Amino acid sequence: MLYNKRGSKLFKQQQIESPDPQIPIYKRGVRDVGYEIDGKFVTVPEMIPQFIVPDLKNCELKPYVSYRAPDVIQTEFTAKDLFDAVYGKKIVADFKAGKLNEDGSSVEPSAEEKLTVEQAKLRARQSGSDIF
Repeated sequence: MLYNKRGSKLFKQQQIESPDPQIPIYKRGVRDVGYEIDGKFVTVPEMIPQFIVPDLKNCELKPYVSYRAPDVIQTEFTAKDLFDAVYGKKIVADFKAGKLNEDGSSVEPSAEEKLTVEQAKLRARQSGSDIF
């Protein structure tokens, strides 16, 4: 096993073009940014990670967190907690007002309750959907 800091640039270039199976290069858990076809490595630009960093010019927050800051202890956010946060209040209000059908569905469904399975999946995969 040859660790990444070992070997000259010429050796590493030769390993990329025609790898020697006797001396594999240890990648430290980093995934390849392409695939191999007929012994040649093809780089896929979409597989190269890109960091999206916000502009913090006018930000008043400082990067330091004091050791005196109180510890935040938070339990795991489960599927039940998510269900309660999104639908819980509406279900309780409908139950108290008697606005439930015999099968337990709402007589006056909200916009979230009217979504189809495909629409709900699409909404869940949109960026910013985890912020509510």
